[in-house]
Amino acid sequence: MNFSMTDMPNSVKQEVEELERNLSPVTKKAAKYVFLSFPLIAISVVNLLTVLFMLPDEQVNWISVGIYALIGAVGMALSKEAKHKQIEIQERSVSYIVERIRRSDVATEQAKKDYTDQVKSQPINAMKHFVAFLEEEKRQEKLNLYRGF
Repeated sequence: MNFSMTDMPNSVKQEVEELERNLSPVTKKAAKYVFLSFPLIAISVVNLLTVLFMLPDEQVNWISVGIYALIGAVGMALSKEAKHKQIEIQERSVSYIVERIRRSDVATEQAKKDYTDQVKSQPINAMKHFVAFLEEEKRQEKLNLYRGF
């Protein structure tokens, strides 16, 4: 997300913070998996290269090769799981954003449909569309207040 929280109105900040609270359990898991996978893969690769290519054949301990391969496999599995968690984060954020747009009682039905379609068709840009929706909603709310609705 390339959004600066200081540039956002308070209402938008609150909605983004609520979204982050909903996503935080999954993002914490994904961060842990990434944090653990990189060192495991690096340790495995460095040690396997050292054992297999630097040591003479008679000094190669195949048990250590197996252990390093297992460490690498665990690291790769954690990396793969982190990717799955990133997909889950994206799906959860899109569903939260779509639900929040549908709950709006200020925005017009056409605006809700347009923003929902944008979020669903471009999930990578979902936050950008969500912030734009919230700003539009706030503008419409002020306009309705001014008109006396």
